[in-house]
Amino acid sequence: MILIDYKDRTPIYEQIIEKFQQMILCGVLQAGDSMPSVRNLAMELSLNPNTIQRAYQELERNGYIYTVKGKGSFVCDALDAARSKRAELQEELKACVEKAFAAGISEQELRDILAESIERAKKGDSL
Repeated sequence: MILIDYKDRTPIYEQIIEKFQQMILCGVLQAGDSMPSVRNLAMELSLNPNTIQRAYQELERNGYIYTVKGKGSFVCDALDAARSKRAELQEELKACVEKAFAAGISEQELRDILAESIERAKKGDSL
């Protein structure tokens, strides 16, 4: 279900968040589906339960899952999750644009860079 890349510099809890976000947004996990328990997922991945708990807290804070006391965590509506992800990406993009302008990159250069990045992403090329 979830594979952790120990060579990746991304913290493990962030890798878990990213994997669950992908599964929710792609429809692998549907609204109302039960999330694996913190304890079970920690055992399955051979991780500290606190790492899983941190990922779940972040997923809940970002609107991907909700918790019912004594019952566990469940997937929220994917539409809400998609809106949340879109807002998050929009903030990241805004920060990148501000950095680019601060570095002296013109609006047209930025548009060209974005267009090239979009084409590479469509082809599956890395930057």
